[in-house]
Amino acid sequence: MTKTSSKQWDAILIGGGHNGLVCAAYLAKAGKRVLVLERRSVVGGAAVTEEFHPGFRNSVASYTVSLLQPKVIAELELERHGLRVVPRRLNNFLPLGKGDYLLAGGGRTAEQVARFSARDAARLPEYEQRLELFADVLRAQALQAPPNPSGQRGLAALPELWKAGKLGWQLQGLAPALQQELMDLFTISAAEYLDRWFESAPIKALFGFDGIVGNYASPYAPGTAYVLLHHVFGESNGVKGAWGHAIGGMGAITQAMARAAREAGAEIRTDAAVDKVVVEHGRAVGVALAGGEVLRGSAIVANVNPKLLYERLLDPAEVPTATRERMANWRCGSGTFRMNVALSRLPEFSVLPGQGDHLTAGIIIAPSLDYMDQAYVDARRHGWSREPVVEMLIPSTLDDSLAPPGQHVASLFCQHVAPQLPDGRSWDDHREEVADLMIATVEKHAPGFAASVLGRQIMSPLDLERTFGLIGGDIFHGALSLNQLFSARPMLGQAAYKGALPGLYLCGSGAHPGGGVTGAPGHNAAVAILADFRSL
Repeated sequence: MTKTSSKQWDAILIGGGHNGLVCAAYLAKAGKRVLVLERRSVVGGAAVTEEFHPGFRNSVASYTVSLLQPKVIAELELERHGLRVVPRRLNNFLPLGKGDYLLAGGGRTAEQVARFSARDAARLPEYEQRLELFADVLRAQALQAPPNPSGQRGLAALPELWKAGKLGWQLQGLAPALQQELMDLFTISAAEYLDRWFESAPIKALFGFDGIVGNYASPYAPGTAYVLLHHVFGESNGVKGAWGHAIGGMGAITQAMARAAREAGAEIRTDAAVDKVVVEHGRAVGVALAGGEVLRGSAIVANVNPKLLYERLLDPAEVPTATRERMANWRCGSGTFRMNVALSRLPEFSVLPGQGDHLTAGIIIAPSLDYMDQAYVDARRHGWSREPVVEMLIPSTLDDSLAPPGQHVASLFCQHVAPQLPDGRSWDDHREEVADLMIATVEKHAPGFAASVLGRQIMSPLDLERTFGLIGGDIFHGALSLNQLFSARPMLGQAAYKGALPGLYLCGSGAHPGGGVTGAPGHNAAVAILADFRSL
């Protein structure tokens, strides 16, 4: 039975993931009546910490900190609300096999690279400076709406022309050769870009891995250079490009955000699945919950994949034709297979046995770009790679709250797997088999690892979709390809966080600047919504 609440909200947010919580906090701080609706029993979306084996807790899906915007941390006072981030002691550890390895970070990268190529070690500082320069361009754009061309003419087009002009002036500060290189980064492959700089396989593997993280592609595929760049524009504890760990797991971030939102006056409801967006006379005016309750609001703000919004939460007849066509071609689906494992002891790697700072790093099993390419080819052909790419973190080396004394938890971020298996097969029938393969892949480099596993949590692409609404397991809510970035994210005319209908807004990772635990889309959407409220 349908029951319509008599309360009118200023803003109703669909989805209590991190961007929804950020948007809600900013709106509530501005004095708006805000309601957040979360389908699950806990807020946080993919950034949550849960017990997955008795006595063992870990970040379920997202698993490390770097891209979270310092402005959001400061303005929402997340540290006062309990957030504490500690740095990895080393950034990365790559077991290369044949008795060798590569360590990165902690001031050791150059000397490590020099073991493979003196030329590459000499080139490294310039490469890092160049990437930092380009990352600064991205940082400058992350917390503002991009130009939003939508067919306006005359005076109506002036605001967007002004934005485009400001961007042009910012890019004008780069020398012409750097402008060309930045343009190349948006279009070429990670492999092509890295070949311009380096000659040794290990250093290309170290940086090339960032081009395929959450990206179902070969490092030789055009567009992967931008994904590489996207992963370096963050910072941790004021150190640009650094990665850290949130004490208590990624759920500590979203719990701090939820506290900030509630303190500002927002209401957050869990176990509140939205069945559809209510549209009247062409305007989004509310939401209907799965139980039949109807809630009304002046702004309906979607913190979900835009494909999910337009194809599942709205009647097709209510969605403009251009948006329906765009969503039919909206490319999403990561090659991601996510696992958490409870360990009786720390692993011992053959190439670097014993405990040490390397166990606090991102441990990347992918010794070359060709290895990553073959993993992608296998996944396309068979459904999953025969020799997969695995990044393993052991956060309990930095945070002893996650496991019993003397024991540990590990996050395994595994690639490549097909978002949808070929030949109509279901991930439900193959998840255990592939999980065994991922454990065996680590075992090759750390003998005894499999025997140390006390329990495991498995998230196939299908599990990620069912649990978190990540269509095809897509951690970015849409591929970070050139046709799905900046003013085209999610489409021309909707880049300013306003949806296809009046009263409908977008605040999730499917909006600019894209995926990762950044808080930027939530921040930017709140700015756009408040501007509309002021203009009424």
